[in-house]
Amino acid sequence: MSKPRLTRRTVLRGAGAMLALPWLEGMQSAFAQDTGAASADRPIRMAALFYPNGCRQDRWTPAQSGREWEMTPQLTPLGDRKADVSVVSGLWHQATNTGDGHYVKDAAWLTGTTITKTTGVDLNSGGISADQVAAQTLGKVTPLPSLELGTEAVRSGIDAAVGYTRVYGAHIAWRQPTQPLAKEINPRLVFDRMTMVAGGKPDGRSNRPLLDRVNEDAKRLSQNLGQHDRQRLEQYLESVRALEQRLSDLESPTERSWKPRVDLASREAPANDPKEHAERTRLMLDMIALAFEADVTRVATFMFGNSVSDINFSFVEGVEGSHHEMSHHRNEEKLLDQYERITKWHVEQYVYLLNKLRSLPEGDSNVLDNSAILFGSGLRDGNSHNPHDLPLLLGGKAGGKLSPGQHIAATKDNPMANLLLTMLQAVDVPAKHFADSTGPMTELFA
Repeated sequence: MSKPRLTRRTVLRGAGAMLALPWLEGMQSAFAQDTGAASADRPIRMAALFYPNGCRQDRWTPAQSGREWEMTPQLTPLGDRKADVSVVSGLWHQATNTGDGHYVKDAAWLTGTTITKTTGVDLNSGGISADQVAAQTLGKVTPLPSLELGTEAVRSGIDAAVGYTRVYGAHIAWRQPTQPLAKEINPRLVFDRMTMVAGGKPDGRSNRPLLDRVNEDAKRLSQNLGQHDRQRLEQYLESVRALEQRLSDLESPTERSWKPRVDLASREAPANDPKEHAERTRLMLDMIALAFEADVTRVATFMFGNSVSDINFSFVEGVEGSHHEMSHHRNEEKLLDQYERITKWHVEQYVYLLNKLRSLPEGDSNVLDNSAILFGSGLRDGNSHNPHDLPLLLGGKAGGKLSPGQHIAATKDNPMANLLLTMLQAVDVPAKHFADSTGPMTELFA
């Protein structure tokens, strides 16, 4: 390309507005009505929390199945939340068993399909992700159909070790097979977006439509893009136009039926673009909790990190290096110990969110009881890139549809799509099949 490169932090700015962009080819620098059964005072939500690089596999799965299971070393952070969480073992995505490192497994974690191998812009996940299937139903009654969050920006370039574009490693949510959803990594911008859709004016900004305010900036940017990027930008802006039309409809005195369940204007805004990974993670989890509490959305995904991330985990006691580095442990006990500590840290963050949701009363229960919160990775073991027997936890009761507190030891190599189908049915999505599912995991139902 002879056109100028775009930085990964490129945004559209106009009249005080700031609109984060999806990944574009030009960023390749060096680096209605509620159809569910939820009641008005008890909406049902679904979230999927992804962490990369797998787990120390000999210290994850409980030896006992059923309700009398004992926590293994990496699951000890569950503590008092043990009764609110089911451990599900034995599952995998057969379609990701290609031997090509992390990207195939991670990008398809919520699709259960095989991604197209590419080093360029022709991304294709092979399917729509389960969260977006849920958003097609649950998103009809909230201003944001879904919320995509993370901690790291999209990385471009090619991973020469496996021949895949690194862009795949930054996405688990796919609206269409060729359309990954851009995730937000700045908690302040997430808060501002929620405040805006709830009818407020974050930081005193104008209430003029967002696209109106960034229109000239978008036109200038488009002139510097290649054909593929112009198409991708227009597709992205169309989705924003559709969202703003939804908001306009919601604000109509005759049409508005949605109202925020909490006064977002009374809540303290989070730090803007925190530098520390641990702080950014906690603030993003806070944003999921706030979004669910306020009913701004009922579907969320969160990526603790991108595939092959180089985030340094030295802030965890006993760890000296990155998660990806420790996952290639070569069965050396020193590295395995650090690998285990990082996994436990991720479980602790999951428990942090569960505790926060449980602390939010709702009707005669709480937000956690009215949610289904998935946690897991696209790999079992990072050293071998083993996709069998994925580490997976499912928290919450989905409004009474799920019966947590179990270890479900599925038959070896059952489809993870069965678990995703179970979640969809638990949150009242009328799905009978998903990816290569053979049926829901009925043991998880109440």
